[in-house]
Amino acid sequence: MILKKFSVILHPSRAPKIIEVIWQPPPPFWTKFNTSGSTSGIMSSCGGIFRENNSELLICFGENTGIGNALNVELSDAMRAIELANTHQRRNLWLEADSELVIRAFKNHDLVPYHLRDRWLNCMLLTRSMNFMATHIFREGNACANLLADASHSLENITVWMNLPSSISESYCKNILGLPNFRFVTY
Repeated sequence: MILKKFSVILHPSRAPKIIEVIWQPPPPFWTKFNTSGSTSGIMSSCGGIFRENNSELLICFGENTGIGNALNVELSDAMRAIELANTHQRRNLWLEADSELVIRAFKNHDLVPYHLRDRWLNCMLLTRSMNFMATHIFREGNACANLLADASHSLENITVWMNLPSSISESYCKNILGLPNFRFVTY
């Protein structure tokens, strides 16, 4: 009654749509790399995890990338993934990122900032010697990479783990079991 008196118009809020997001392992003989970046104030970091088709951990890493914006850190993470895949002789690489802009950069190199362009083009050259694909995943399905990126702000150098860091064990187990995370979207 009071709202009507002051001519306040209420619009019924719509219930959020709930999207079930489940991490999917790669096909046989492929390596999947999930990548994510994190920014905190002026500092940024990235992290990622390589897994085989049985969801088994190959390696994961975290890196403090210093000063940078979200696009720079996400692109740096994708480039680090390609470089690590090449170093470890992974020839079937599926890169999965929660940044749609990074996925678009694989199709349009003009989206890559000039100061990263040389490294980016070198990475694109590496992908030509691989079976390579890059796809988007919602952040909710990329929890392991997100946790690694968030934890990497305090690192001084790139850190590579050959064993599962305890900070991602819960999310890793959810992935192995095929348990969903949920994304809430309002329209």
